[in-house]
Amino acid sequence: PCHGIRTPRVPRSIPKPLTVEKATALVVGDVDEDWIGARDQAVLLLLYGAGLRISEALALCVRDAPLPGRDVIRITGKGGKVRLVPVLPVIQSAVARYLSLCPYPRRPEAPLFLGAKGGLLSPRLIQLAIAGLRDSLGLPPTATPHALRHSFATHLLASGADLRQIQELLGHASLRTTQI
Repeated sequence: PCHGIRTPRVPRSIPKPLTVEKATALVVGDVDEDWIGARDQAVLLLLYGAGLRISEALALCVRDAPLPGRDVIRITGKGGKVRLVPVLPVIQSAVARYLSLCPYPRRPEAPLFLGAKGGLLSPRLIQLAIAGLRDSLGLPPTATPHALRHSFATHLLASGADLRQIQELLGHASLRTTQI
């Protein structure tokens, strides 16, 4: 008889973006002078300033690095969908700073962002970095790497950007996903 009973549907919560001030404090706050602090800031700027998923940012190669002079980067997102994403000068300079401080040799096909031992950077390390910043800046528990992507889209929409343009920047196949 228990198999015939349906459980109540739990409504899906909508993403909770950060305010412009809180997102800015998170990505350009106190940066350590070491290469790991520069790396974390470059990753966070890509998440908020370009609207990338954490997996997309960590999948970038050195040859695809958004350095000064490269205003657009090619991103391969979910489902192998390729999109072009504009990159702000502040992101370009943050990535250039990280590369100048990184102690490991760089090959063009190597991952752009490296861990402390020179291996591929784990997304968990970025999540932990945000958790540490969240506590020190007094941000809500909803401040996560993906919340920066939602904040990017929300702030563009609030500034008058077209929903279809935001859909293209985020790489969503469905406009409904972008609306959420």
